[in-house]
Amino acid sequence: MSNKTSTNPELMEKIVSLAKRRGFIFQSSEIYGGINSIYDYGPLGVELKNNVKKQWWKAMVQLRDNVEGLDSGILMHPKIWEASGHLAGFTDPLVDCKLCKKRFRADHLLEAKGLKPDFRPDSFSEHGINCPECGGELTKVRDFNLMFKTQLGAVAGQTAEIYLRPETAQGIYVNFLNVLNSSRQKLPFGIAQIGKAFRNEITPGNFTFRMREFEQMEMQFFVHPKEADKWFAYWQEQRRDWYLDLGVDKSKLKFRKHNQNELAHYARSAVDVEYDFPFDQRELEGIHNRGDWDLSRHQKFSGQDLQYQDLAIKEKFTPFIIETSGGVDRATLMFLLNAYTEVDTRSGDEDAKHDQEVILKLDKRLAPIKVAILPLSKKLAKEALALYQDIRQSCMSDYDESGAIGRRYRRQDEIGTPYCLTFDFDSLTDKKVTIRDRDTMAQERVAIGELKDYLREKLN
Repeated sequence: MSNKTSTNPELMEKIVSLAKRRGFIFQSSEIYGGINSIYDYGPLGVELKNNVKKQWWKAMVQLRDNVEGLDSGILMHPKIWEASGHLAGFTDPLVDCKLCKKRFRADHLLEAKGLKPDFRPDSFSEHGINCPECGGELTKVRDFNLMFKTQLGAVAGQTAEIYLRPETAQGIYVNFLNVLNSSRQKLPFGIAQIGKAFRNEITPGNFTFRMREFEQMEMQFFVHPKEADKWFAYWQEQRRDWYLDLGVDKSKLKFRKHNQNELAHYARSAVDVEYDFPFDQRELEGIHNRGDWDLSRHQKFSGQDLQYQDLAIKEKFTPFIIETSGGVDRATLMFLLNAYTEVDTRSGDEDAKHDQEVILKLDKRLAPIKVAILPLSKKLAKEALALYQDIRQSCMSDYDESGAIGRRYRRQDEIGTPYCLTFDFDSLTDKKVTIRDRDTMAQERVAIGELKDYLREKLN
């Protein structure tokens, strides 16, 4: 569910174009015609995405004594998905076109007509709903399970049907005791994980917002049932602060509480962290009070005792779980959109070649390239390259000697590089370089011997 906002398709088109042209994101298998809703991250994209994950991990695990990390398997015992309810209930309502054979989400078609999304008409045509592509007649609604199936085993006839995980959370729940015992944690404590998940979405789209192969950043926080409300509020605040600290426009970030009729079967309460994307206001992350559903179900299906023994209060109970679940790909797309800035470069000069410059005003911690080393002339390449080799030891750097210095500045602005370092002829004698700030355009001379300390202070 979303709250409709003003759309800006032109901005999405610009981001998609920039992403491919500058090496952030490519269509997967493009030379073979592509594969729908699967994307590959290019040289700059993988750096940006890794930086998003790094900042999440730092905030959720590195700086906390009560959250542990985990990396569970993508393939897990099929009984897990029966216990979690995914086999029975992880479905979307599907209709097919009888003419062109394309598939559509029935609830989306109904909502577009102002009808209840859970309404299941015998005939869509009677309600003026036909195939959006060819106008053909639609089939009746059927439930479509979103999990991808595969086979485990190498010998034909001796394989077991298993699934690619549709979420990372279940790997955390089934490792609850392993982490609890090995880390010697006590409640309240959390387990965090970043990893791939797979969903056979009927209607993926909006670039990397909704994909069939994606990455999640999830943390499950185990608490005493009486403290669940307190921690539910705490994690809402923590997640809001994380986005704002990384420069997200506060006016575009919204928290939407779920109504009772929206709640998932496992949820006691839920809040969506939403962002005002160019195509709609949509969910970035979910924060849920899952109650004791997950551990109770896995205890029932596995036969293992997953209750917690609190020796201090002499009580044994099944912990409640407060979940924060966000998408790496959605966050990466959001940070790109949030940073995209067009600046008027004419400065009163009507003969200027370019009316606007694109600047990605990414937070320095997220920027793919931190420093670009630019020799003023190719005659200075030897000295500038030596400086580049030194600087790159401590941060992701780029070296560019091609074209006019102004054009090289613009190239770095467009990919979000916070600092451009120019090595000029004076640098040979005064042993200083000029550093240009992406956001302020201010320039200052800094001694080469002091560069590492200067950059360390600026970039942290």
